[in-house]
Amino acid sequence: MPINNDIYFSTNVNNINSSYLLSIKLIDLILENDIYSKNLVILCIGTDRSTGDCLGPLVGYKLNKLSLNKKVDIYGTLNNPVHAKNLDENINFIYNTIKNPFILAIDASLGKSENIGNINLIKGPVYPGAGVNKKLQPVGDISITGIVNSSGFMEYIVLQNTRLSIVMKMAEIITTSIYMSLKQIYNYKVAID
Repeated sequence: MPINNDIYFSTNVNNINSSYLLSIKLIDLILENDIYSKNLVILCIGTDRSTGDCLGPLVGYKLNKLSLNKKVDIYGTLNNPVHAKNLDENINFIYNTIKNPFILAIDASLGKSENIGNINLIKGPVYPGAGVNKKLQPVGDISITGIVNSSGFMEYIVLQNTRLSIVMKMAEIITTSIYMSLKQIYNYKVAID
């Protein structure tokens, strides 16, 4: 959930051009940060144990199936999720082992009911756990969040009862937009399984 960050771009899963539009804005934001002198890290946050919180691991899983550029490291998949209990450990590992990392953080969020289905590109970090009142370390030079359900009451139950279809649509849009962005930035082809 973004806190004190301006949303750079927002689209909705029902917009047929979401992947394309998000990829264009993502390219702009990544290039604005001199990515060629940095190592891109995609940090997909969430857990496979909650429908509403599995957006990050789904994106990580889908990205791992692609043969991405060697300059791109992906953390957080369905098999090895990055969640509240191991977030600090993963952040420390990234900063201790990757020279000059540029982190794109991806996480699910809760929001107003009229914003469910929105995918937000944020100039700045994501605040994992904010939707369920956890205080975890903010992470990301830039972030993508997907509003999977509404906030305000019994957030853990809300996350457990989130429709998988909306999370899957978001994961597909985010994965496709990242692929399109990286293909343009690094000018390479990706083999899809």
